[in-house]
Amino acid sequence: MPDITVTREEAEAGGRYVAIVDRLESEMTFARAKRAGKNVMIINHTGVPSALAGRGVGLALLARAVEDARAEKFRIVPNCSFTRVMLQRHKEWQDVLAS
Repeated sequence: MPDITVTREEAEAGGRYVAIVDRLESEMTFARAKRAGKNVMIINHTGVPSALAGRGVGLALLARAVEDARAEKFRIVPNCSFTRVMLQRHKEWQDVLAS
């Protein structure tokens, strides 16, 4: 995976992960909730400009969310189709999926 810096912006109910590559902004938005008494992050959108397609930016955004989920002990609900497909494809990330 390319070396892409991802930051997290968060408010009380949700936020987004952001990566700026070649002066273009990509984001993955999320909401926070409790499900069955556990904290979850509901990822609802991933947006990467077409000029950055195929460069691993979306994957870098998701990798950061997975890293945060493990460190902060929350689960991910993939409402975004990109996130859902990537979590299925990357078996090593299955441990953060909300059941």
